[in-house]
Amino acid sequence: MKRARGLYKRGNIWWIGIKGPGGKPYCESTGTADIRLAETLLAKRKRELQEDKLQKIREYAFEALAREYLIWGQRQKSYESKVYHVKYFLKLFGNLHLRAFTTKLLETWQSKRLREVKPASANRQLATLKHAFTKAVDWGMVGDETWKAVRKVKLLPVNNRRLRYLSREECQALIEACSPHLRPIVVTALNSGMRLGEILGLRWESVDLTHSFILLDVTKNGERREIPINATLREVFESIPHSLESEFVFVDRDGKPYQGVKTSFGTALKRTGIRDFRFHDLRHTFASHLVMAGVDIVTVKELLGHKTLTMTLRYAHLSPGHRGQAVKLLEERLGKEDKTSSVFYNPSTVKHGRFIQVLTGQKPTGGVEPPTPSLRMTCSAG
Repeated sequence: MKRARGLYKRGNIWWIGIKGPGGKPYCESTGTADIRLAETLLAKRKRELQEDKLQKIREYAFEALAREYLIWGQRQKSYESKVYHVKYFLKLFGNLHLRAFTTKLLETWQSKRLREVKPASANRQLATLKHAFTKAVDWGMVGDETWKAVRKVKLLPVNNRRLRYLSREECQALIEACSPHLRPIVVTALNSGMRLGEILGLRWESVDLTHSFILLDVTKNGERREIPINATLREVFESIPHSLESEFVFVDRDGKPYQGVKTSFGTALKRTGIRDFRFHDLRHTFASHLVMAGVDIVTVKELLGHKTLTMTLRYAHLSPGHRGQAVKLLEERLGKEDKTSSVFYNPSTVKHGRFIQVLTGQKPTGGVEPPTPSLRMTCSAG
C-alpha cells in the first residue's frame, strides 16, 4: 500500500512533514503507528494549514508546557505530587508537540500504565496531565481541539471501599505492640480520626488543651477543622515532653518531626498478627466505632472533615452483627405486648411450623448492641 505524500516514520511512529502557506515547513508526530490514522490526521492538517488555522498558535513541545506548569503550580497545596507526575510524563513525551496529543495516544498509555500501577495511581497522573492542558489552552499554547481530545480520556474505575477496621480487642493489642515513639501516634489516630500527614505535621500551637480541641488550618479538603480532645488524647499530649523550642508534637530525639511510620507500624502489625491493614484504616476504625456506638452519621462526617455525606458512608461501615441487632430493635418496637406476634406477622397465617418457631421462638433483645466502649487506651510517655 502506497503511503500518502507528507508522511515519514521515526521508529514505529508516523510523522507529518509538509509545507504550509509561504513554504513554511510544518512537522508533527501523529502519535500512531497506524498508517490510516496517520493519513487521516495528515489530511486534516493540510486543510487547517490552507485555512491558516495552525499559524495562529505557535508550536510548543510538552517540555515547554511542563516548565510553565510547574512554575505556576507552586501556589498549589499538592505541588510536590504534581512535580512527580509532570517529571514522569517528561520522560515519555518531553519532545512531543502538544498538538500531537490525541485520545488514542493517552488511552494507549493508560492501558500500558495499568500493568505497572493501580488504577488510582494512573488516575492521579492523568488528572495532572489534563489540568496541565487546561492551563495550556488558557496560556495560548494549544488549541481547543487538542484540549478536547485530552479531556475525552476517562478516568479508570477505582474501588476504594475497604471494610477493614479493628475490633476493640485488636485496637488494644495493636497499641500494646507499638514501640514507644509509635504508641502515642496510633492512640491519637484512633481517638481523633486524623490522617497520618495531619498527625505528623501537628504543631503545638494547634493543640488547645484549655478548651479541649485541635484546630487544623490546612486539611485535605482545604477547610479548617476542629477536633475535640477527649480524656485519652489529653493524657497523650500531657505525657509528651514539650519544650519552648519544640514546634511539632511528635518528634524524634533530635526534635525533628517524623517523616513516616511505615517500618515501625508494620512491625507492630506483625507482632499482633493483624493482616491487610494500613495506617489509614485507623481512621476507618475511628469512624466505624463511632457509628456502631450510635453516633449519627452527620456528626461523624464533621469529625472526619468530609465535604459530602457520601464520603463518610464510604468509611463508616456497620458490621453485620450490629445490623442484625438493629432489626431486633425494630421487632420490639412493632411487636405486641405478648411478644409472640407483630403488626407485620401473625403466626396463625403461617402453615409451616418451622417458620413459626423461627419467628416467635426468640424474644426481642430490647435494642441494638450496647454502645461500643470508648477507644480510650493507655499510652506510655515514650
